[in-house]
Amino acid sequence: MTADVALEDLFADTSIAALVTLKRDGRPQISNISYRYDRSARVFVVSITDGRAKTANMRRDPRVSLHVNGSSGWNYAVAEGRAELTEVARDPDDATADELVEYYRSLRGEHPDWAEYRQVMVNDNRLVLRVHVERFYGLTR
Repeated sequence: MTADVALEDLFADTSIAALVTLKRDGRPQISNISYRYDRSARVFVVSITDGRAKTANMRRDPRVSLHVNGSSGWNYAVAEGRAELTEVARDPDDATADELVEYYRSLRGEHPDWAEYRQVMVNDNRLVLRVHVERFYGLTR
């Protein structure tokens, strides 16, 4: 097993990671997020809200990292990459709302009321973050 595969496996064990973005002064801003990881494309997909610090940080500087801990607490993986942000969902039937539906389905399955979900995504000013992985590092045991 290659190092990248072992590190990617740590991301497969959970769907929660710490997302690190860079503040204007260069210090890290860290948020816990839920994600879906597409191994074949090496892309993380995350639902985020417009107007939050992490979103503003990524618009200014697209360099991001995601961090997960392994079960022992001593093993960990970091994915470094570039952020790509969609448009904010402005209409329940726009492309961003469609992608947010697919994101939800991939993590939780079917929603009891898709029309309500889509409207909430618009009301919450949701958008999709895609992190294109450039490199993994970490420690596996």
